[in-house]
Amino acid sequence: MPIIKTLAESPAAASVAGTALAAGAAWYLYKRLTDKVTIPKSVNYHYTRKCNAECGFCFHTELSSHHEKLPNAFTALRLLKEAGMEKVNFAGGEPFLYPKHLGKMCKFAKEELKLESVSIVSNGTKVTEKWLREYGVYVDILAVSCDSFIAATNEKIGRKDRGNGKAFDNMKQLFQVRDWCAELGIKFKLNTVVCKLNWEEDMVESLKALAPSRWKVFQVLVVAGENENDERLRNARNFTITDEEFKHFCDKHKSIPNFVPEDNAHMAASYLILDEYLRFLDAGVSKEKTSGSIVEIGVQRALKQINWDETKFVAKGGLYDWSKKSATEGCGGGVSGIDAKELEF
Repeated sequence: MPIIKTLAESPAAASVAGTALAAGAAWYLYKRLTDKVTIPKSVNYHYTRKCNAECGFCFHTELSSHHEKLPNAFTALRLLKEAGMEKVNFAGGEPFLYPKHLGKMCKFAKEELKLESVSIVSNGTKVTEKWLREYGVYVDILAVSCDSFIAATNEKIGRKDRGNGKAFDNMKQLFQVRDWCAELGIKFKLNTVVCKLNWEEDMVESLKALAPSRWKVFQVLVVAGENENDERLRNARNFTITDEEFKHFCDKHKSIPNFVPEDNAHMAASYLILDEYLRFLDAGVSKEKTSGSIVEIGVQRALKQINWDETKFVAKGGLYDWSKKSATEGCGGGVSGIDAKELEF
């Protein structure tokens, strides 16, 4: 805790340790300890479970077709802002299946709540130039999920259109979305899940050409209650890899700028997830459970009902340069100059 207090109280010390991000992370943890409240600094709002793909390892499966009406969603977002949220990430399912709904939430989050960062995670297939020109001004980061640059691999994973069964044409759409983002000043991010079908794939040249502002690489994760066996809609155990295989993939691609790997140990319980019913999800190592709705019981009470590991959130680089106002984004996306172990409490 001494380094946290020192960095929080001394701009000079923070400068020596790294960048302003170091002071921000230290202040966040210091306030958490001294105020004894949980600060939901970054929240992933999975407002729909509906999707146009069938990824075999999906950890947020289509258990319902529900999504909240906008007034309720706005109320929840305002409550989160009042509790300390600075970044909201809209995800699914596939969030672009409801483009107007998504656009109005982005506008509310940026224009009304004045959040530092509004981001979206999508499979990219439903992103249009028209939507980006209308709502892109309210978006800081657009992340597109891409697990392979090989059509046959995408098809085996389940990254294919449910209607016609055609595998996603990643290369064409990824470059198109990347170019739209560049024109409109939106940070283009890439997310990749490493599984048994792609852990040996060489993506180096494709990634160099795409040049995303941040590349998150995840080891495929089994979440109890979502994808842990054949009784669920998806069984991620059919796609799991060893830690050594994940390391093999990471070693092959670690030269890519802004490469941010996350193995299972760093992923479990490190993401603060709000589901389609405005409940926090406890997506840890045991069976997934939910809190009450934050609109009904409040943010702090709901947070106490689930397990969210804030130390792990910070240590994995959860606090990074997430606003498009900044010109650059540091490699690794974490707290520069500080060992993650020093931030543990």
